[in-house]
Amino acid sequence: MDWASPLALHPIAFYQLVAFPFAVSFHYLCTSGSLSLNARYVLLLVGGCLLACAAMGWYALLLFIPTFCSVAIFHSVGPLQVHTWAFVVQMSWQTLCHLGLHYREHYLQGAPCIRLTIALSSLMLQTQKVTSLALDIHEGKVTMAAEWGDGREPLLRALPLCSYLLFFPALLGGPLCSFRRFQDQIQGSCASRPTASWRAAGQKCLRALALHLLRTAVRICVAPLARMTDCTGFGCVYVMWHSALLFKLAYYSQWVLDEALLSTAGFGLERGHAPGAEAACGDLSDADIWTLETTNRIALFTRTWNKSTSRWLRRLVFQCSPAQPLLATFAFSAWWHGLHPGQVFGFLCWAAMVEADYRIHPFLRSLAKSRHTKVLYQALTWVQTQLIVAYITAAVEMRSFSALWLLGASYNSFFPLLYGASLLWLVARAKEKCV
Repeated sequence: MDWASPLALHPIAFYQLVAFPFAVSFHYLCTSGSLSLNARYVLLLVGGCLLACAAMGWYALLLFIPTFCSVAIFHSVGPLQVHTWAFVVQMSWQTLCHLGLHYREHYLQGAPCIRLTIALSSLMLQTQKVTSLALDIHEGKVTMAAEWGDGREPLLRALPLCSYLLFFPALLGGPLCSFRRFQDQIQGSCASRPTASWRAAGQKCLRALALHLLRTAVRICVAPLARMTDCTGFGCVYVMWHSALLFKLAYYSQWVLDEALLSTAGFGLERGHAPGAEAACGDLSDADIWTLETTNRIALFTRTWNKSTSRWLRRLVFQCSPAQPLLATFAFSAWWHGLHPGQVFGFLCWAAMVEADYRIHPFLRSLAKSRHTKVLYQALTWVQTQLIVAYITAAVEMRSFSALWLLGASYNSFFPLLYGASLLWLVARAKEKCV
């Protein structure tokens, strides 16, 4: 995420911008009634394949192979076993791809490959779609015979699913869109006018541009992480916070741009859903920046950060774990992200901080009686939350043990250690009360 020119775009953002004219054309053709249902599926699928080849080169095969495997599983495995088969096959393939990246980066000492990185990022998004659809089928929310029809030709039966897994507005990024919502949008896209969607998309593009320019302004001040080796004492806290802010701004601008592309193609809530549709289908938005930057609760930050992924992890892991669901969720998140050293450390630290957050805040609120103490409580916990989030963000973005060691050995570790010690003390205190 470090670019030489202040106006340079991340490669994913560049390809997303290239896809905008095609999203506009697709939505216009749909709303004008020029495309049949199958033609819409074909255009989305062909657009996704072309975008994958342009952005990933031959690494697009890493995306196409599991797509065909998933289609075969969904059409050949029964509802009771489909989730297990889809999960095992998809995560096994994704893990092999991530291990290949580890081998390239750490053993061969190869230069970073942007196309491979884009392919792995898209593969992670595809894992969300595959496992989400598999759960829907397993729970009876989606019925294969009803959705795809037993009497249709095999290729026509597979077309909606292939289109869903590879449709170009959500290929490189964006919040998770369920298969049911995807079907509803495709089948009902002739009922609305594109003006509202394009207006919303334009507003989001302006927000993404503003966030990108803000990141550029912040970046000019201090180089990210480059001065961690030079700082001493609590001076490293500023370097860490500054670096984490750059990472967060990059995420925010990319999320907003992803949402803008979805809205342009007609896959946003602005398209004219009924009031209850948001609850049923899920808001296609990951960036609640105000909540993320103002909350004093790490738990709330966690639920709000990349909201669609948080809901997916909660459904896939947290609600299905018989023991230690919080730890299991963050451990799986580290696995899903690629198991880099910083990711393993960062996500396990994140789990401990969320557990501490659940215990510390009720205790502190019981002590804050007056108005002044409540304001002090809000201010201090907000600062602590921001610094812990910065620590976790910096750790997760690190790719080597040496960089992670620099972070862990610095004064930055004081803030998560403070929460960790408070957690242990509150647990021991609760046990003493139970005796």
